[in-house]
Amino acid sequence: MSAPFAMALAGRRWMPLWGIIHHRGRRSGTYYATPIALVPTVADDVFLIGLPWGTGTNWARNVLAEDGAVLQWKGTLHRATAPRIVGAEEAAALAEPRYRPVIARFPAAIVLRRG
Repeated sequence: MSAPFAMALAGRRWMPLWGIIHHRGRRSGTYYATPIALVPTVADDVFLIGLPWGTGTNWARNVLAEDGAVLQWKGTLHRATAPRIVGAEEAAALAEPRYRPVIARFPAAIVLRRG
């Protein structure tokens, strides 16, 4: 999905797998809005976002440095705190069963507490 198209659809209430993560650059202090894919979880108190390109993804590094972010998801803004990187096995255990084969292929994921 291209960035302009993703930004147009992400975060809408009728697009539950796509959201926008609002975060601040760890060096520049610039605010960013990045479209992301949220993986449905078995726990209601966490957000799970796969990192198919690994833990060096800039938005993930920014969220870790800031100790959280704001997620626009299902048409609502949500505070997301206590970010942590998890491996494929833990991510798959958190994901709803039908999404486990997909998330298990990613090298890592980021888990955030819904706050």
